[in-house]
Amino acid sequence: MKLVAIVGSLRKDSYNRGLVETIKERFVQKFELEILEIGQLPHYNQDDEFNPSEPVLEFKRKVKEADGVIIITPEFNWSIPGVLKNALDWLSRVDKVLIGKPVMTGGATMGIAGTLRAQLHIREILASLQAKLLPPAGNEILISQAHTKFDEETGLLKEEATLKFVDDVVERFVAFVKE
Repeated sequence: MKLVAIVGSLRKDSYNRGLVETIKERFVQKFELEILEIGQLPHYNQDDEFNPSEPVLEFKRKVKEADGVIIITPEFNWSIPGVLKNALDWLSRVDKVLIGKPVMTGGATMGIAGTLRAQLHIREILASLQAKLLPPAGNEILISQAHTKFDEETGLLKEEATLKFVDDVVERFVAFVKE
């Protein structure tokens, strides 16, 4: 199984990137996970949608070829970061590669709400793009107080109860992709 991950943070030591790296490491026997970089994507411009740049074409091709998509994002100002919205806008145009594609969401933050508002917004966006989503209850990874749950040296998630929850959500997503 081939999955791709989109991280909504460009920060080098992002907890959200650490969460994706944790998933990649823990599920290496179940699926291949490629992290797609979105920082090099140009700003979406409708004038360019039928003749996009090479980074956009490559990004869309990898999403289209994947069996499923994992989107992990921080919460900026009660929503998703602009860089993630830009990536989703590119995916929504012309060939619309997210239609019918299984997508799982999640996020980590140092606050107490665990990216809840960002997850609500991303689900609305993904619904408009006709992506396939599991019902939210128990199928979203919302990590609060991330600074206490990730290893400072490796950047990986270390807190056992959270790891168990992440494993359970990812297992349900893998089964959903296989359906």
